[in-house]
Amino acid sequence: MKVGPIFWWRVAVSVALLGGLGYWLDGRAILGRLVQLKLGWVAASIVLSVVQVSLSAWRWRFTATRLGLVLPLHRAIREYYLGIFINQLLPGGVVGDVSRAWRHSKTDRMGPAIKGVVLERASGQIVMTVVALCSCLALPNEVRRTLLSALGSAAVLVSVLAVAVVVFFQRIRPARPLLKSWMRDIASTLLLKKALVVQLGVSLLIVSSYLAVFVMAARGLGVMTPATVLLPLVAPVLVTMLIPVTIAGWGVREGAAALLWAAVGLSASDGVAISAAYGLIVFVSSLPGAVVLIALLQAERRP
Repeated sequence: MKVGPIFWWRVAVSVALLGGLGYWLDGRAILGRLVQLKLGWVAASIVLSVVQVSLSAWRWRFTATRLGLVLPLHRAIREYYLGIFINQLLPGGVVGDVSRAWRHSKTDRMGPAIKGVVLERASGQIVMTVVALCSCLALPNEVRRTLLSALGSAAVLVSVLAVAVVVFFQRIRPARPLLKSWMRDIASTLLLKKALVVQLGVSLLIVSSYLAVFVMAARGLGVMTPATVLLPLVAPVLVTMLIPVTIAGWGVREGAAALLWAAVGLSASDGVAISAAYGLIVFVSSLPGAVVLIALLQAERRP
């Protein structure tokens, strides 16, 4: 597969950020801790990740079904693993989702297939952002103000862009039916009573599993910081992975953890080590997607 300069730029950013953190915080010591990661906690995290992916795939299937599409659960799980694995390797964190939409559209309608993936991801990201904002309330005043300002600014920016897009399409008469279609499908999949309850409930379970895996990574490293202290730090760190400047959030996530851990009086090295362990666990958990990819490539080669 051919990669362009953006890929190498984001690899360089990840390497530069991780290298800078290693220089600042004794990278050898952090690597030594990662090597000693307790396998029992890793295994428990991977088991939880199976539940996590299954719930995510079910959420996608629920969203697709509300759009009138057919998506068997076993296929949704397989495609979700493939998408997660691709997102671990390629920049932007969305190529795997594009793959899901494109592959689903090959057996169903393209427009609704794209909407299904976009709206399913939106459900998860909205809940994660809300959890991150709520987490800030448990942090010290100065840290809380800084994080709420940053997250609030990002939320306002996204909202302004969304409104701008809606206004733009309303002013273009040929695009109005498309806008109405999107608004109708957003209501159907995310906002109507049953859909809202299901999306919120499942997305909260999925976000909770992310937080739990992060805590398991900490315990696997021997970091026994109380969960009541650790949990409010996790969601704000994971939200930084949405910044599309690295590969799979590597570097940005660890840098955010270092700054946040130090800001609340904890060890910045612990923050980086836990964040890196989380990244490794997520990558290992995505490997079933590699099996799916290999099987697809072999199928294409058969006459």
